[in-house]
Amino acid sequence: MYEAIVVAGFGGQGVVFAGQLLAYAALACDLHVTWLPSYGPEMRGGTASSSVVISDEEIGSPIVTHPTVCLAMNAPSLEKFWPLVRPGGLLVVNTSLTGQPRPREGIEVLGIPAQEEAAALGNARLANVVMTGAAVAARELLPLSAVVEALSKMLPPSRRHLLGINQEALQKGASFAVQARASAGRQP
Repeated sequence: MYEAIVVAGFGGQGVVFAGQLLAYAALACDLHVTWLPSYGPEMRGGTASSSVVISDEEIGSPIVTHPTVCLAMNAPSLEKFWPLVRPGGLLVVNTSLTGQPRPREGIEVLGIPAQEEAAALGNARLANVVMTGAAVAARELLPLSAVVEALSKMLPPSRRHLLGINQEALQKGASFAVQARASAGRQP
């Protein structure tokens, strides 16, 4: 197993959190993992990304130039990473901020209205967690239970009251991906 993942968007969209969540979940599954956040000096509102490499073997470099999985949280991220996703890869797109993504031969494109899905739960800021759940389920990156467990360990005491809604957002994204793949005739 080798997955090179990029989560990209604006600062403040939880891009770093989503990458860290995947990294912690992979560690809990006894996999090799690297996590490399990247953001501009303006942070909130500027561009941000997290690169996560998950493997069952040692990892040579934390740098991801051609992801196997990309979560594009906004239109600039979609434009930047759409052509870089490896053949056979997965591109998960937040259609709330990008519109419906154009298809690309050789990769699976999953459009999810993450903002709306999160808002339906009561907090539109959880779009990053919805997207993470969708990617985990669509690509079968990790057991969803490992991501839930990592989530419970990552939230600081001041945010523990948000654990339940974060778990719901993760599950909502996973369910969306399973339904979308079933509609497209793919096995989850």
